[in-house]
Amino acid sequence: MNIDRIEFLAWMERLMGRFDMLGDHIDNLQKKRNSIDGEELLDNQDLLQMLKISNRSLQRYRSIGKLPYYTISGKLYYKLSDVHQFIRESFNPPSTKP
Repeated sequence: MNIDRIEFLAWMERLMGRFDMLGDHIDNLQKKRNSIDGEELLDNQDLLQMLKISNRSLQRYRSIGKLPYYTISGKLYYKLSDVHQFIRESFNPPSTKP
């Protein structure tokens, strides 16, 4: 069975189109997975890198209720708006000396 070059290129072009469609579909699923009600969700690792704090500090903020969190299948998530609010509340402006 011989396939001529033109037919081979047409098949390859169709396959590449399918791969592009699958790539777009995977990107959309990843975006939907990490959001709820249109709001981005962050996991522990995201927050540790964003705030440059230790895992223990993050656990303390959760324990004292300073940082609301949600669990999905045992994994912890934080709403981006809650994280921004936490940063605003924790932000201390520089003191001015009289």
